[in-house]
Amino acid sequence: MATTTVFDIVLFGGCGDLSLRKLMPALYRGYAEGSFDSNSRIIPTCRDAETAAGYAEILAKSLQQFLSSDEYDSAVADSFMQLVMPCALDITTVDERWKSLHKLFSKDAEQSRIFYMAVPPAIFGITCENLSQQKMINGQSRIVVEKPIGYDGVTASAINDEIARYFDEKSIFRIDHYLGKETVQNLMALRFTNVIFEQLWDAKSIDHVQISISETVGLEGRAGFYDNAGALRDMVQNHLLQLLCLVAMESPNKLDANSIRAEKLKVLEALRPLTGADVDDYTVRGQYVAGEFNGDLVPGYLEELGKPSSNTETFVAIKAHIDNWRWSKVPFYLSTGKRMKARSAKIVIQFKEVSHRVYDGSVGQMTPNQLIIKLQPGESIQLSLMTKDLTCLETKLKPVSLNLNFSDTYDNFKSDAYKRLILDVAANNPALFIHRDEVDCAWRWIDPIIEQWQQSAHTPDLYRAGSWGPSAAKTLIEQDDRYWFNGESDQ
Repeated sequence: MATTTVFDIVLFGGCGDLSLRKLMPALYRGYAEGSFDSNSRIIPTCRDAETAAGYAEILAKSLQQFLSSDEYDSAVADSFMQLVMPCALDITTVDERWKSLHKLFSKDAEQSRIFYMAVPPAIFGITCENLSQQKMINGQSRIVVEKPIGYDGVTASAINDEIARYFDEKSIFRIDHYLGKETVQNLMALRFTNVIFEQLWDAKSIDHVQISISETVGLEGRAGFYDNAGALRDMVQNHLLQLLCLVAMESPNKLDANSIRAEKLKVLEALRPLTGADVDDYTVRGQYVAGEFNGDLVPGYLEELGKPSSNTETFVAIKAHIDNWRWSKVPFYLSTGKRMKARSAKIVIQFKEVSHRVYDGSVGQMTPNQLIIKLQPGESIQLSLMTKDLTCLETKLKPVSLNLNFSDTYDNFKSDAYKRLILDVAANNPALFIHRDEVDCAWRWIDPIIEQWQQSAHTPDLYRAGSWGPSAAKTLIEQDDRYWFNGESDQ
């Protein structure tokens, strides 16, 4: 049975896409399952009084749109919406409306207060300052900040410094929603509770690792932000590197936040730096042009952006190495892109071939084992094994998959990363959140790549929307006699 907790949560940016599409449905799910009760308060901020007055109607439409039909219950929704207390507020201006916000908190001065920053990082600092000036930060306050924090190591450090003036590190929850996915959490269970993987999880048995996140969408109204960020900052610096850490880290001595973070940090520190010519050799950046997706013509990046030119990358592929005993000479191939052929996020552990082939070529092609961890659109774990083909009398071999599909295995399985993470914040459990040291270390690895790209005369390689990215990404891995596990064979 779920543990019930009580908290006040302020959603700064309560009318934004993140709040309406992800955060409010997540809070609804938590309420519907009894994870928090009616003494909790949900306070979305709106830019003006008119929007705040009509927020109930906006929220009702949002819940119906972003919850599945079997999740949405009108009676539960009506009850949930009694907890929602919208507040008109200009975040950057201190006026009487801040006092109105203060009055919405529970009368219990020590009730947990969660401040969720669903706003641009540039105003994190002023928001924290205003919270402090208005004496809204109590002993049980926590702040949740979304990625990407900054545009490089210097700006990230400045933003973190601003937040740290008002919140201790233990009260700062840097969220990466991929870490809240059940399959990602199951990765640790898979690794550290099964002796067969514990013995095989190193360079002696693993040929290479692929971590890829493919999106079919374009800019989705984020043109201004995205053109200043790009795929490397938006996806690699946080999502992909965090997944890499969970794949590559040593077993923590126990599953608490400090132990997990310590092992993740060791991985980031062991990443082989990419500088100068290595950036040119081991990274690919691309930008989509107009193409076809699901039978429709979709515009290119520059058309969506409304600019004649831009060197911002919408696709990145990187060949990385971790210089420690466990992963010596094992390449990690990272890739992410927009306007790709299919939406997917997966981790592929490619094992080596058997050291001696007992069967000759007449039995068919021998395929090395693969462990495929799918994060979206469905969540599953597949292990590919070679077996005898039972449909023929002669000896033929074929690969088969042992498939753990969570929605098939567990009744009523619904993975909601944001729900899990918000409830972890309410429970003051930071295990799935990112420490400042991790942010700093990740930027130290990313910054030289950005610098080399900026100094290089080479522009992003173009690729058609609806494809798997630029041809240079294919060359990056195929020159090592490997291939991306994201093409037609994966569909």
